[in-house]
Amino acid sequence: MSSLFESFVATPEISEALADRAVIEAMLRFEAALVRAHASAGLLPQATAMSIIGTCKVELFDVPKLVRESTRTRCLATPLVASLRETVALFNPEAVSWVHFACSDQELVDTALVLVIRDVLKRIQTDLAKTIDVLLTLALRHEGDAMLARSPLHAASITSFGLTCSQWAAPLVRSQQQLHSAADHALRLHLGSAVAMMADMQGKGHQVMRLMATELQLNAPAFAGNNAHDDTVALACALGLLTGNLGKIALEIAHMAQFELGELTQVNTALAAVPGAKPIPPVATTLLCMVAQVAAQRVPQQVAVLLASLSQEHGNALGNWQTQLAQWPALLAASQSITSAVSQLVAGVQADTQRMRSNLDAVRTSLSAKEGKARFSNELVQLAAELTRSQVEALRQPL
Repeated sequence: MSSLFESFVATPEISEALADRAVIEAMLRFEAALVRAHASAGLLPQATAMSIIGTCKVELFDVPKLVRESTRTRCLATPLVASLRETVALFNPEAVSWVHFACSDQELVDTALVLVIRDVLKRIQTDLAKTIDVLLTLALRHEGDAMLARSPLHAASITSFGLTCSQWAAPLVRSQQQLHSAADHALRLHLGSAVAMMADMQGKGHQVMRLMATELQLNAPAFAGNNAHDDTVALACALGLLTGNLGKIALEIAHMAQFELGELTQVNTALAAVPGAKPIPPVATTLLCMVAQVAAQRVPQQVAVLLASLSQEHGNALGNWQTQLAQWPALLAASQSITSAVSQLVAGVQADTQRMRSNLDAVRTSLSAKEGKARFSNELVQLAAELTRSQVEALRQPL
């Protein structure tokens, strides 16, 4: 993260994935794949390609220096490509002209960003899958445990904690499906957006793109001459929906765990099997909920900025592309942060079913009208249990 004020909501995993070294390494992977594809397509000798590929190693570069120089050029690609050419010239001067051949700086940086997004997205999807699995397990375990349904923030009727968990899981499953679909379009190679560069590849541009996409494990561009970013912004929108859904869960858990309600507690799952292990203090739940809410409040604005950047003039607008590059790290950090926090939160959550019943009974005794008491009848719990089982069965269907 760029500031100590933000670091408390960042995970070590996201800090590593977004580090300067990781980004430059992704750019060098692109350059190596580009040269290898050119050689495989017969555009340059294999020996020339190998001299460039052998230089595309992040340990050969002064990463802090490249970052400092990028603040002057306002583009990380410029100093990196210059340094790569200088390094290649030390070993094979004749190969220098093939460095960054038939490729734009924007295509280099865009593809590196996609590689970084893919790395972070894998972490997000792993934590999301864990959260969904835990919630569905809790749903079946507590399908018949009665509790108050609150709307808005006051006792509205009776429900079960199991049904509440399945209702938390349902939008997460939809987000899981949306992320999968959006990633399928967004995680693609960026190359061949300019006619002149396609011409440089002597009719082998599509072959080069397929070879590069295979090596980098990305989707090949659907067609050349396209540098639009709507697919990555669609992925950002999917992340926005996910963080909103996760934020709701964290906020409701925070309400149910507060002293006045006391319906949920947090245990240390790592110590649960240890005899005599003490529960995590209540503040741990508060901290995880706090991290989740910080992310949930920031992401909508981050997605809005990316949406606004789509409105641009011509092919490479002044500032819009750079706006996207500046916004994505913050969005990825917030999305991964909230997914990790909620995964930990639900993994340790424990329902105090006795307290749930006590709160329910307190409402029942305060009701005088017969029609009011009907909304809190125990007969409705059986219906809640049936709804829970049907929801869980539907939500556990494969993507």
